[in-house]
Formats: sequence, structure tokens, C-alpha cells
Amino acid sequence: MKHLCLSLLLVSSAAMAEDTIRICDNTGCSDRPRSTANFEAELAAKADPAQDAKVAALEAMAAKDPRAAYDLGLRYFRGDGVRKDGYLAIKWMRDAGERGNFKAAQALGRFYLVGLEEMGPDPAEAERWLMMAADKGDKEAKKMLTQARKAKQDAQSDYQWRESVRKNGWFAGWYSGYAYTSYWRDGRWWFY
Repeated sequence: MKHLCLSLLLVSSAAMAEDTIRICDNTGCSDRPRSTANFEAELAAKADPAQDAKVAALEAMAAKDPRAAYDLGLRYFRGDGVRKDGYLAIKWMRDAGERGNFKAAQALGRFYLVGLEEMGPDPAEAERWLMMAADKGDKEAKKMLTQARKAKQDAQSDYQWRESVRKNGWFAGWYSGYAYTSYWRDGRWWFY
């Protein structure tokens, strides 16, 4: 009976995996049926012209003034008055930071230190932005800078360890010592 239940579970989970797709949007990530329509397309169809004009005006200001670029980046990060968009948040924050806005540099340092949405942490990039903010006298950036440097050092030592494992051949044969615990017979999986 155990074998039958397990084989049904394996078959049903495989069928579920084929019928679903992982979708990430502003509400989070979830497995949804493949036939699901993207809700953002519906939102785009119902766009508010007045709201679009406000965003276009803020983007025009942001192109000229780094304070407006910082503000726009924050709005995209928070989803405040605009659709939440991590890519545009970083784009406008980077623009502001590159033009000398130390608040944007500090925010970018934090984004890169802890990661933002699907983007994982990048301690080297965090260090770069936090150094810019710390050079302007930002005390919080100085504190985060030590964390970024430690995270960067940890990432480098982890990379060096993984490379030594690969070069010494440990990685190449790691799987040879693990035996399978099941086999397929009579249309189902059996366990030893």
C-alpha cells in the first residue's frame, strides 16, 4: 500500500508541475495554472491617463535633477503612486547616485547588501555605493560599509573554497557514492 501511495504521489506531483508555472509579480511568487492570464496586462489596459501624466512629469524632472531621480526610485521601490518595479527603482537610484545624491548611494548600498526582489546580494557593489555615501559623511553608510566589506570578504573566501574543491576533483565525483533507493517496475516506483 505504501508503494502505491508513493507512486500516486509522484505521478500527481509530476502532473501538477507540468500544469503549473511559477509566476512572480508585485504580490509575490506563486505556482499558477499555465492557463492563467497575466494580471498586469489587465492593469495596463486600465491605465489612468492622469497618473501616467504625473509619472511622465516626474521622469522628466528626474532626468534633470538627481533629487527627483531619487524620489522616483523610492516611489518605484515602494509602489507609491506607481506600479512597484525593482528594476526601475534601481535604474533611477543609480542615476541619482551617479549624479552625487548621497541618499541614493546609501539606499543602493543597502539594496545591494541585502538583495532586492529576485536580485541577490552583491557585497562588492554595496561597498562601492556605501563608500560614496560614507565619503559624504553619512554615519549609517559607514556602519553598513563595514558589513559590506565583511560580506565581500566572506563571499571571496567562499568562492576560493569552491574553486579549490573543483580543482582538486572533489566536486567531479561527489555523486558516485550515493546510491538510488528506488527502481521502476510494473508501472510504478519501488523502494528497496
